[in-house]
Amino acid sequence: MKRFFNVFFLLFSFTLFTSCFEILEEINFNADGSGKMLVTFNLSKSKSKIASIMLLDSVNGYKVPSKEDISIALKEAKNHLKTIDGISNINTTKDFDNYIFTISCDFSSTANLDAVFKDLISKHNKKSKTNFNTTNFSFNNSANSFKRLFSYDDSIKRNFYKLNSEDRKIFKDANYTSIYRFENEIEQVSNANAKVSPNKKAVFLKVDFMSLILGKKNIANTIQLSK
Repeated sequence: MKRFFNVFFLLFSFTLFTSCFEILEEINFNADGSGKMLVTFNLSKSKSKIASIMLLDSVNGYKVPSKEDISIALKEAKNHLKTIDGISNINTTKDFDNYIFTISCDFSSTANLDAVFKDLISKHNKKSKTNFNTTNFSFNNSANSFKRLFSYDDSIKRNFYKLNSEDRKIFKDANYTSIYRFENEIEQVSNANAKVSPNKKAVFLKVDFMSLILGKKNIANTIQLSK
């Protein structure tokens, strides 16, 4: 399991050197709850700064991951995903010119997709002593309802303020974005910050990390689809 989490640690470690990054979560759902997921770590807006940092061994006490470190971690993440039931067609990409990295896979059911995140969240809870919910995605076929769950925990804010002022600046211009696409039309969404596409088949949500950390905004969302 340690190898699987290396990819997330290494990609997130890049964010320790720049405040301008985005994590993009794209999921295309079929009517039966199966689909395809693509997660993108985009640091392209800071590519010049990161290119310079990559020449160093460490910055402010943090080890700078090498290109080889990232490549190995992505490969090991891909191999681990192959062991999860219902997960197939796993691919990773790396662009060291723009510092954009992706992991994608197909899933047979939303429960299989949720299993991919459960290990990661469980490990994070033990390490940081936070209490994130371990169920992140659910799909009710009979009700045609999809849920992205997220329970805010005050320990997120407490741990944030334990960081020194320079490290807190890392999250100043960082964003999390999710795009969920469906075959059926969307009738209703619960998150006030979510936007429904003109064709009513996609939901877009962009949240800045500072609002997420301080509990001002949430990524939880219940999406009701037409039957």
